[in-house]
Amino acid sequence: MQRNLISALAALGFFGSASALQAGTFMDADWAAKMCDAWNKNAELTEGLGGDNWAANDAGRGYKTIHLYRENCGESSKVELQISDKNGKAICVYGGAVKHSSPNYDVDYLMYATDEDWTCMGEGSFGCGAMGAMMTGKLHFKGPKTEAMGVMGPFNAFLVATGKIGGSKASCP
Repeated sequence: MQRNLISALAALGFFGSASALQAGTFMDADWAAKMCDAWNKNAELTEGLGGDNWAANDAGRGYKTIHLYRENCGESSKVELQISDKNGKAICVYGGAVKHSSPNYDVDYLMYATDEDWTCMGEGSFGCGAMGAMMTGKLHFKGPKTEAMGVMGPFNAFLVATGKIGGSKASCP
């Protein structure tokens, strides 16, 4: 009986959408894999960050890394996206647990924020776009800032994409 009631309430949307119920934890390794897939489906990221615009600046390694984490969960909860320049497009080739623990901040990035600020950036709310988030300190950032400033449109699309993946912020990865 109780199981049927829970199923009925979920079907009616009482607990939110079914995708939200299945989304897992925000910024865990599974989330990073989904973010990698979303990156590759977003022309603003693949084309806007391809080639010499951004992705080809990889210190000759063939990839750049972006490490992300929720300030509320601490630096040990970082996940990694690995981006490679493939035929002039920025392609995410890996999303998950950190593989490269010693980033080269001449080409790689570290970004972290509070859960509240990740939500704001993920919604694209006023003051939470790429420029606003960096200028107000909502987004803590390490990496080549001049390079990032040159690709604000795609960078903003990346921040909004983080909010489209979903995931619960009730617990840490």
